Amino acid sequence: YGCVSEALQAFDHLPRKSLVTWNSIISLCAHHGLVKDCMLLFRELQRVEASLSDSSFVGVLSGLKGELDLEFGEQIHGLVIKCGFDHEVTVTNSLINAYVKCEQICLAEKVFEGMRITDVVSWNTIIGALEKDEHPQKALGFFFQMSWEGMMPNHTTFVIIIASCSNLRIPMLGEYIHAKTIKKGFQSDVVVGSALVDFYVKCDKLQDSHRCFDGIREKNVVSWNALILGYASKFSSTAASLLLDMLHQGYRPNEFTFSAILKSSATIELKQLHCLIIRMGHEDNIYVLSSLMTSYAKNGFLSDALTFFTDFGRPPSTVPSNIAAGIYYRVGQYHETIRLLSILEDPDIVSWNIVIAACARTGHYKEVFELFKHMQMIQIYPDNYTFVSLLSVCSKLCNLALGSSVHGLIIKTDYSLCDSFVCNLLIDMYGKCGCIKSAVKIFGETVDKNLITWTSLISALGVHGYYHEALETFREMEFHGFKPDGVSLIAILTVCRHAGLVEEGMEFFRRVESDYGFEPKMEHYYCVVDLLARYGKLGEAEQIIASMPFPPDAIIWRNFLEGLKRHTTGENLSTGHGVVYPD
Repeated sequence: YGCVSEALQAFDHLPRKSLVTWNSIISLCAHHGLVKDCMLLFRELQRVEASLSDSSFVGVLSGLKGELDLEFGEQIHGLVIKCGFDHEVTVTNSLINAYVKCEQICLAEKVFEGMRITDVVSWNTIIGALEKDEHPQKALGFFFQMSWEGMMPNHTTFVIIIASCSNLRIPMLGEYIHAKTIKKGFQSDVVVGSALVDFYVKCDKLQDSHRCFDGIREKNVVSWNALILGYASKFSSTAASLLLDMLHQGYRPNEFTFSAILKSSATIELKQLHCLIIRMGHEDNIYVLSSLMTSYAKNGFLSDALTFFTDFGRPPSTVPSNIAAGIYYRVGQYHETIRLLSILEDPDIVSWNIVIAACARTGHYKEVFELFKHMQMIQIYPDNYTFVSLLSVCSKLCNLALGSSVHGLIIKTDYSLCDSFVCNLLIDMYGKCGCIKSAVKIFGETVDKNLITWTSLISALGVHGYYHEALETFREMEFHGFKPDGVSLIAILTVCRHAGLVEEGMEFFRRVESDYGFEPKMEHYYCVVDLLARYGKLGEAEQIIASMPFPPDAIIWRNFLEGLKRHTTGENLSTGHGVVYPD
C-alpha cells in the first residue's frame, strides 16, 4: 500500500532472509523509484547469497530509470553473463528495457540481437524503443522481421507500430497494418482503435478516422480526444458537436479535450467553451489556460488573453508565459516581452527564441548574441527559429564574419534539419554581404525551394550587377511552376531598372494581371515609371501614370521628373495632366 519505509524496517528486523524475501524487497524499491535503495540492497544480496535467481536480476534492472544509472546497469549486465542468465528471456527482456530507459538504444539492440530465444515482450520492447527514439522506419523493419520469424504480434505491438505509421504519415503502410489488426480481431480494442484514429487524423483522412472511432467497442476519453483533435484543426463546428456528443454519452472531457477543441474555436464557440470549462472546474489547469490564451489572442481578444495570464492564481509556468510574451511581441511591446521572460524561472527554447527575436526587432543586436551565448552555456540548443533571428541580425548589419560563423554553427548542429526559412535567410545574408558565390551555393543545396528562396537569389544577383543571371533565374523560377508575387515582381523590375532592360521589364509588368493573378500596387508603378523615364521612354511613362487606378504620389512624379531632366535639353514640356515640368 505504498508504506515502503515500514516494509524496509520489517525487512531489516527479519532474523533470516530467504532469496525470495530479498527479491521481493528489491522489486518493491524498484517499483517505487527508490533506485539507490535498490542498488544497495542488490549489492548486499550479492554479499550474503552464494547464488542469485532470474527474479533478482529482473527486480534490480526494473529499478534503473535514466542515464545516471547506466554504469550500474552495465555492471549488472556483466554479472548476468557471468551467472549464465544471459539466455533467460525474462532477464534479457529486463536488460533491453533497462538500456532503453537509460537512453542507450544501440546497447538494447545488441542485447536483442544476441538473444537465442525471444518472446512477444522482447519484440515489443525493442520496437517500442525505436519508435520512441524517433526511428519509425527501423521499428517497422523489426515488426516485419517479427512476422517473418513467426512471432505473433499482440495488441501492444499494433499500438506501437501504428504510432510509427502515424509519424511517417504514409497512408498505404498504415492501411496495411490496419488490415492486419482486423485479421487479428484487434480493431475494436479501445487502445488499438484510438491509435488508428490518431493515424488517420495525421494522414488527413478524417472519414476513415471517424469509421475507426465508430468501430471501437468501448470508447474512452482518449479515443474521443483523438477524433476531436482531428476535426478541431479544420472543422471547428464538427469538433464542437463531437464534444456535445461526448457529454451526452456520459464521458467527462479532460484538459486535453478542451486544449484540442480550443485550438480552432470561433468567437461564439469560444465564449460557450469558456463557460463550460469554468463549470467543469478546468480553468486553473495550465494546459487549458494556455489554450484559452492562444484562442482568445487568435480571435483578436488580446487584452482578455493577457488578463487570464495576470489573474492566474499562482506563479505562471513556462508555456503561458511564452504565450503572453508572444502576444506582447505581436502588438509591438517588445520591451514588455523581454521583461516578462527575464523573470521566468525555467525558460525553454521557445522563451529564448521569443526574447532573442524581441531584441532583434528593437535593434539590440549586441544583446541578441549575448543571450545566444548564455543560452548555449546552459545547454539549451538552438533550433530553426533561433537561427532565423540570428541571421536576420547578420543581414541587417551586413556582417559577413558573424553570418559565416552562424552558418558554421548551423552545419555543426545538423544542416539537414534546416527549414526553408533558414536557407532563405542564408541566401539573403550572403547576398547583402556581397558573397554571391555562397548565396548561389546555398540556393543549390536547398531542397524545399519556395517563392521566397527564388526571390532572395534574384535580389542578391540583381543588387550586385549579375543582371542577366537574375533574369535567367526568374525565368527558371517560372519554368518550375512558381508564380511571381508582388515582392518577386519588384525584385525583377529592379533588376531591369538597373540593367536598362526596358522591354523585358515592361513584358513582366504587362503580365501581372493576366499571368500572375494580382493587381500592381504603387511600389510596382514606382519601378515601371522609373524604368521608362530613366531610359528616355517619357511618353510611355506618362501613359502608365495616366492609366494608374489610384492618384500618382510624389515619388511617381519625382521618378518621372528625374527622367525628364536626364533626357531633355531645357525646353518645358507639358503633360496631359496639366502639369508643366521645368528643366
